[in-house]
Amino acid sequence: MSDAFDAVEALIVEHAELEQRMADPALHSDPSASRRVGQRYAELTAIIRTYRDWQQAGDDLGAARELGLEEEVAGLERRLPELAERLQRQLVPRDPADAKDVILEVKGGEGGEEAALFAADLLRMYTRYAEQRGWSVEVLDATESALGGYKSVTAAVKAKGTPEPGEAPYALLKFEGGVHRVQRVPVTESQGRIHTSAAGVLVLPEAEDVDVEVHDNDLRIDVFRSSGPGGQSVNTTDSAVRITHLPTGIVVSCQNEKSQLQNKEQAMRILRSRLLDAAQAAADAHAADARRSQIRTVDRSERVRTYNFPENRIGDHRTGFKAHNLDTVMDGALQDVIGSLVEADLADRLAALERGSVS
Repeated sequence: MSDAFDAVEALIVEHAELEQRMADPALHSDPSASRRVGQRYAELTAIIRTYRDWQQAGDDLGAARELGLEEEVAGLERRLPELAERLQRQLVPRDPADAKDVILEVKGGEGGEEAALFAADLLRMYTRYAEQRGWSVEVLDATESALGGYKSVTAAVKAKGTPEPGEAPYALLKFEGGVHRVQRVPVTESQGRIHTSAAGVLVLPEAEDVDVEVHDNDLRIDVFRSSGPGGQSVNTTDSAVRITHLPTGIVVSCQNEKSQLQNKEQAMRILRSRLLDAAQAAADAHAADARRSQIRTVDRSERVRTYNFPENRIGDHRTGFKAHNLDTVMDGALQDVIGSLVEADLADRLAALERGSVS
């Protein structure tokens, strides 16, 4: 424990250096750099605040004991371990992408039209959750189904300002990646039978220009005419854009905007995020001693959650979380579900640190 607290002294020095950088007007001429410095400053501020509170509580406890203030001693003896635990949690190394915004992709899977409708329900759930947290959601590209669902939809989820550590979109929504299974009576079912279908969710940290380098020579850009449900044309000009990243084979297309330029910009946002995700996955695979969370390394093809509408029940298969408030969850009340995943991830990180300290 003392080693962890000793590490705070180095963070205090870094915090002071960041404070000086933030006072330099030149920093704010680069929005990306300013945002990164601000995020790191906020993270360190929270750690140092807890550290100061822990130090003060220790001093107060010593004084209370000298004065024989038994009630205050009892309260401070309870408070000190709580502060120590909070500080230890704050010092656990974070995913470097946790401070980023998100590119969220939802695709209807097995189940045809019902799966597409469920994909639309999931997007609405994430949109309502984002609204509750003060985030914005921008649909970048969507392919609708005949009944108004989504065969696939891609959206950007962005925080306003500089979120507190652990409160940015990627820090919370990254646990949503995987296959989501739904059990309910579809609107297309005339016999009232319960069907099972699924939708896939992919969560990518939104990449900035400085995160990945994309060369024009590595891109093949094709334009085509936008189409709607059933394949009918919805645009009389070739405004839809498909970008192929030749070195990796990653293909991204966008057709939501009427302007070819706007569709290209949206497609590039998605492409950069996919390239960043691929680079991080490759780094994880080659870092034998790197921490690998059981939550983050779940194969995206695995079922992660079940939504049982007849029983109003939601269950997460990674943490064992279950609740009978599916109606409110679908309306955006996701925090308890996500919280169980955040806690499981933190426990895994703490265990990894303890194993490292023993070896």
